[in-house]
Parts: sequence; structure tokens; C-alpha cells
Amino acid sequence: MAFLSEIRATGSRRLPATLATVVAVIVALLIATPILAVVISLFQSDEGAFAHLARTRLGLYVGNTLQLALITGTGTALIGVGTAWLVTMCRFPGRRILEWALALPLAFPAYVLAYAYTNLLDHPGPVQSALRAAFSLGPRDYWFPEIRSLGGAGLMLTLVLYPYVYLLARAAFLQQSVVAFEVSRTLGHGPWDSFFRIAIPMARPAIATGIALVLMETLADFGTVSHFGVSTFATGVYRSWILMGDRVAALQLSACLLVFVLILLTMERIQRRAARYHPAGKRFTGPPEFRLTGPRAIAATVFCAVPTIFGFALPLLVLGHMTWEGGHDLFGPRYLGFAFNSLLLAGAGAALTVGLALFLGYAARLSDTPVTRFSNRIASLGYAIPGSVIAVGLLVPLGAFDNLIDGWSQALFGISTGLLLTGTIAALLYAYVVRFMSVALQTVEASLEKVTPSMDYASRALGRSARGTLFSIHVPLIRGGLLTAALIVFVDVMKELPATLIMRPFGFDTLAVQAYRLAEDERLLQASTPSLAIVAVGLIPVVLLTRQIGRSRPGS
Repeated sequence: MAFLSEIRATGSRRLPATLATVVAVIVALLIATPILAVVISLFQSDEGAFAHLARTRLGLYVGNTLQLALITGTGTALIGVGTAWLVTMCRFPGRRILEWALALPLAFPAYVLAYAYTNLLDHPGPVQSALRAAFSLGPRDYWFPEIRSLGGAGLMLTLVLYPYVYLLARAAFLQQSVVAFEVSRTLGHGPWDSFFRIAIPMARPAIATGIALVLMETLADFGTVSHFGVSTFATGVYRSWILMGDRVAALQLSACLLVFVLILLTMERIQRRAARYHPAGKRFTGPPEFRLTGPRAIAATVFCAVPTIFGFALPLLVLGHMTWEGGHDLFGPRYLGFAFNSLLLAGAGAALTVGLALFLGYAARLSDTPVTRFSNRIASLGYAIPGSVIAVGLLVPLGAFDNLIDGWSQALFGISTGLLLTGTIAALLYAYVVRFMSVALQTVEASLEKVTPSMDYASRALGRSARGTLFSIHVPLIRGGLLTAALIVFVDVMKELPATLIMRPFGFDTLAVQAYRLAEDERLLQASTPSLAIVAVGLIPVVLLTRQIGRSRPGS
């Protein structure tokens, strides 16, 4: 009898693990659906539309996309790594304020920054108007850098995205031991020599990850390049689908953009696998701090203050002035409706994404098999895929599903069901889950790893099921990680533009869509109102994330 009861117990433990693996595979396949739709489009006939694009516009899309990635990647690497090193390793005036202020530009969507600087620097803006008035110049009597250009788009993306590199590099520098620097100094290397020979190589994985995130966000950007009139793959996909109504051409352009993303992901994986990085010693007292004085201290303060001023403070003041001068009433009935739509989508998207991420993470804990691990990696691909590609990739299978159900309904009951999923909030939430699952899943997995397996064994020995163990043990212990993941996804959904623009229900506008439509009509003063609301919401996770990284400093 004891032997039989042991077999039953073993079977009852394996059943939840097997079921979790099966459901994890199904979820991964659903998340991979838009990618599969884009890949399949390569084998479809487009009646020459894509061939025409290849002859006329494809070269421009490739060139602009590569140039934009080069500008943004180089700029964010220089600013992010340089400022992270200075605020972590050096003492200079204003460091305590700048170490958290440097992350604030992350609250700005790039397209919002573009609206602010267009109003400030465009020909009728206050800067050029003051210049003409001060020197009695005519419209053609002087040269001024054109903000609506490829370089302007690269600058906007650099100012907004450098915090990705800054936060990851700073976290890596904080974890470096003083031992390596002491050895470097005894060998006659100064602070700058130690920076290039010790700090940068040890932090290379974090820096490379940050730059990879920047490049993926650059490839995914639509609002900035669209506002500045720069033709990239993201704008090409939108024009092909929405303006030209060519589904196959949009899918095949999406496939080209997907190739860029896969190359980027492969390069990042290769560089991470090529070397191993271990602590430089067992004695860990944190990195040393170099005191800067005189011109060096001033230079460090200026270098760290400039991206903060131009990436956050100045555009915030510009948007505030624009709202005061001619913005809309944020608390009027119309804008309250936009805000409600944004909060509804952000809240539902965050809850659904984090809920599925919790299930996938716990499934991998119950059944740590290659199948489950591979399923979770597939589920994490969405963050590397631009929102426009996900939207176009989803509309095709959803439309096919709706037509199939409608055909069956008409054949069996003589009733047309219409579009059940296409153009609905459910389809839009589906796109958000695909796009932001990676953010939530990585946070949940990291939190679950901190819970020792012995707690699972103890709970199961006391008679709790796998589900009971999850909700009574794991969820309370990882509550902070779940809230962090939900907050990040919430703000990402608030800022998401291309997927929302393509897939939203008819007449269902959000703050991001309203800001884009007003800016597209050159009504920048009115566009400042929803833009400010998006920035205000985005500040919350940025401040919390900066505080969390700061606490990782040894002794803090």
C-alpha cells in the first residue's frame, strides 16, 4: 500500500509539471504567431508591389535605418558609459543629484521629445525668431541646423535612450571589486588607464546589452522618424499597410526589418558567449572613488549635466510652456476619455502580461526541461520586434480567423459574425503581450530564482498543490518583482505608438495616438498636453528603478 501511495504521489507531482509544459508551449506559439506570419509572407505573391518598393524605396529604407542605428548606438554608448563611470567612480560637485537625474530622460518617449524640440528650434520657433530679431536677419540670411532631419531624429533617440546604457553600465560598475583597481594601481596605471583596461572589459556584457536594447528601440521607433519625415522600415510598413492598403508589401517590409533584428540579436548572443566574466577577487568592498578638483571637476559636472538638461529639463519646460500658451484642457471630458482609454489599456495589458509571465516562469520552475526553457525564450522574442511588425503580423492571422468563423456561421446558421477579434481591444492587448512579455518574464524569472527550492518541497510535503504553492508561497515572496514588472509594462503600453495606431478599435484613441495625430497636423501646442501626461506617468518607474540600482552600492 505504501508503494502504491508513493506512485500516486509521484504521479500527482508530475501531472502539474507536464500540464504546465504543454500550456507554456501553447502560449509561446501564440506569441510567436506574428513572427511566423511575417516569415510566411516571404513566400506569397505581391503582384509586383514589393518589387516596385525594392527598386524605388528599399535602398532609402536600408540606408536611413543603418545611419540612424549608427548615430544612436554611438551616441548612447559615449554618453551612457561616460556618465556611468563618472557618477560611480568619481566625486565632483552635483554628483548625488546627477546620478539619479541622468535616468530621467527615459520617461520621455522619443516622439514627445521630437515635438518639444520642433517647437523650440523650427523656423517659426522662439530660438530662430529671437536670432532673426537680434541680428535683423531675413529668412534666407542665415544657416541654422535642420531639426527635421536624419541627424535630428538620431539626436532625439540618443537623448531618450542613453539611460538604457547608463543604468546597466552603472549597475555593472557598482558591482566591480576594489581588488582589481588596487592591482591596476600597483602596476602603475592611473584612473583613466584603469577605466579602459579594467572597468570597461569587466562591464562589457552589461554595456553590450544596453546598446542592443537601444538599437532595438531605434529600429522600432515610428513616431520620431515619421514626425521628422525620415523614411525607415518602420514608416515604410505603416505607409504600405495604412496608406497604400498593401498587406503583402507591408508584411515583406516587416520581414526585412525582422532580418535586422535577428542579426542584432545574434551578434549580441555571440559577443556574450565569447568570454566569461568573474569577480576579480573574494574581498568585495566596492569600487574606489576618485576625487576630482578644479577644471576636471567642472568638466565632469558639465558632461553629466548636459544630457540631463537637454534630455529632460529643457523639453519639460518647453512642453509646459506650450501647454500654458495654447494647450488643451487635460481635465476636460475629451481628454479624460483619452486618459481613461490609455489607463484601461495600460492596466489590462500590464495585468495580462505579468499574469502570463508568472505562469511561464513558474512552469519553468516546475518542469525545468529544454522544451519549457525554449518556449520561454520564444515568448521573450517580442521585445526585439518593432510594434509595427507585431501589429501587421497579427492582423493577418486574426483576419483569417475572423473570416473562418464568419464563413462557418453563415454556412451553419445563416448569420454573419463579422470581425470578432480584428479591430478590438482584445487584439490590441494581444499585441501588447507579444511586445512586452520579455520585460515581464525576465523580471519574474529573476524574482523566482531568489526563492529557494526547499520552500517548494516544504509546501508540497504539507499537502499544498502546485497552484496552492504558487499563490500562498511564491506570489507573496516575489510581490515586489511582480509590481516592478507590472509598472514597467504599464508605462511601456502608455508610450507604445505604432501597434496602437494600427490595431486600435475605430474611434478608440489614447493619449499617445492623440499626441501623434495633433503633431502630424502641425498642432504642436495642442500636442503638448497629452505628451506631458505620458511623461508624468513615465517618471514613476524611472525613479523607482534608479533608487533600486543605487541601493546596490556596497555599504548603502
